[in-house]
Amino acid sequence: MLKDITLGQFYPGDSLVHRLDPRVKLVLMVVYIAMVFLVEGFLGYLFLAAFLAVSAFLSRIRIKFLLRSIRPVLFIVVFTFVLNILFTRGDHPILEWGVLHITWEGVRFAVFMSLRLVFLLAGTSLLTLTTSPIALTDALERLLKPLNALHFPVHEMAMMMTIALRFIPTLLEETDKIMKAQTARGADFDTGNLLQRAKAMVPLLVPLFVGAFRRADELAMAMEARCYHGGRHRTRMKVLRVSRADGWACGATAATLLLILLERLL
Repeated sequence: MLKDITLGQFYPGDSLVHRLDPRVKLVLMVVYIAMVFLVEGFLGYLFLAAFLAVSAFLSRIRIKFLLRSIRPVLFIVVFTFVLNILFTRGDHPILEWGVLHITWEGVRFAVFMSLRLVFLLAGTSLLTLTTSPIALTDALERLLKPLNALHFPVHEMAMMMTIALRFIPTLLEETDKIMKAQTARGADFDTGNLLQRAKAMVPLLVPLFVGAFRRADELAMAMEARCYHGGRHRTRMKVLRVSRADGWACGATAATLLLILLERLL
């Protein structure tokens, strides 16, 4: 299950999506998230699915691998689906039994909410799979650079966000090792009710937090040893430049957004 979490992982490659400017990819991701919440009909979701499928094809990442990010949160998706079916009212009932009322409007709304979660997870996973943590740091810092005029610590915030994203796979790998070690010593994480499983996680959380604090301390010492002093007088090995491919990506995203808006208005 832990190996199915793709958020924060970087898949090295030389595809068209990998070569896009990370600043453009971050802006397009914001537009993509807006599109996910603007969709109101099945046709709009079809446009969104086509956009995501083409993006995955151009990035040379299989859809099956991309959808692995949904498996760890499948329970949340199913739980959201059930809640919206049970508590969304409508005028066209499907089943009425005591306090249980299921309507066509509730089913439609539940499907749309579940699809939103799926598209959000798949889209954000595609961003991290095709963009290195260093590139994300540079892109965030460049995009938020105007906030420097307000004495906002742009570089430090971008660095913290990227480090947190970068250490997600590391912490997952360490969690997997601790779980295997605890299982070898007789721990059971799979049986029992919800309360018993929560209690079984305590021996896992303590060494995980200790390891996380140790890694943070080692990282801070390594940065200090390399004379890191924030973004002051910092140079970059790679200069970010917008290319023609970035323009085509913006055009494709704008066209998809236009189709979704037209589907919403009609």
